[in-house]
Amino acid sequence: MKMKTSSQLKRLDTEDQACHRKPVRLLASARLTAGITILLFTLVNGEAAVDVSDFCRQTAQDVLTSCRDGAQSDYSLALGKCDNLADPAAQSECQNQASADLNDARQTCAEQNDARLAACQRLGGAPYDPVIDPSNFVARIDNPYFPLRPGTTFIYEGHTAEGFEHDEFAVTRNTRAILGVTCVEVHDTVTVDGELTEDTLDWFAQDRDGNVWYFGENTHELEDGLITTIDGTFTAGVNGDKPGIVMKAHPAIGDFYRQEFSLDNAEDFADTLSLTESVTVPAGTFHNCLKSQETTPLETDLLEHKFYAPGVGNVLTVDAITGDRVELVRIRR
Repeated sequence: MKMKTSSQLKRLDTEDQACHRKPVRLLASARLTAGITILLFTLVNGEAAVDVSDFCRQTAQDVLTSCRDGAQSDYSLALGKCDNLADPAAQSECQNQASADLNDARQTCAEQNDARLAACQRLGGAPYDPVIDPSNFVARIDNPYFPLRPGTTFIYEGHTAEGFEHDEFAVTRNTRAILGVTCVEVHDTVTVDGELTEDTLDWFAQDRDGNVWYFGENTHELEDGLITTIDGTFTAGVNGDKPGIVMKAHPAIGDFYRQEFSLDNAEDFADTLSLTESVTVPAGTFHNCLKSQETTPLETDLLEHKFYAPGVGNVLTVDAITGDRVELVRIRR
């Protein structure tokens, strides 16, 4: 699920964008058929990849290869542009900048890989392949920490480095079928100093056990009224993307799980830190709140703490790096 702090809206630079390409990989594999475990080795920059029986680490390696290849592709394209500068000094400056951008992009690839490997240590090596049975889902979303009653709008506000943020998280009466599951549609809009910066449709559904699943989003980030990116947009069941759990039915301290799975596009993780937090925001004071730490390998400098009050839902989001707070101001029903 897309992080909602507005600080992320300005962080997409050319170096980061270099890691959002998906060129074809060249794979060299060897299969050992004499045992139960099948080992696949991928030749990546002259190094053998991890045992594919650890699918999480192998996935991280695959994405790292894609990221590096994308960075190299962008570098080659940049050099092509430099070639068409007639002034030798300008051409040299362009080439130097292209080299610097390549180094930055490679560093970003490495940092993202480190974050994925750290997540794998907690997730284990099994492939991420949740079984979605439409008959196992219910119409209502009434998880105490994440209730979504149609017609309800949660209004959040806070001062951030970019300005005054106003966020309206509106639970609509619309639904959408994804993987055969009827999902509740939420319309989430964010303005900063009165200017629309994000416009998103999110799709959620609850299973019979009470877990709330996140099936996708259609998101637009805007500047001066124009769409600047749709990064983060995904639909479970399309192009290998899969749903994740946004809130467990019976959360426990130490729970660590995927909230979404769209490689190199939407990869949020949640880590349950506490179930006994007290929070005071303009909407009131709430006790026994769940505190969740939410991260993504796509933005390793972004770390959020979210607080969920029983019977209410998200009441506070704190940027753990800057201290910026986006607080629940009121609920409109």
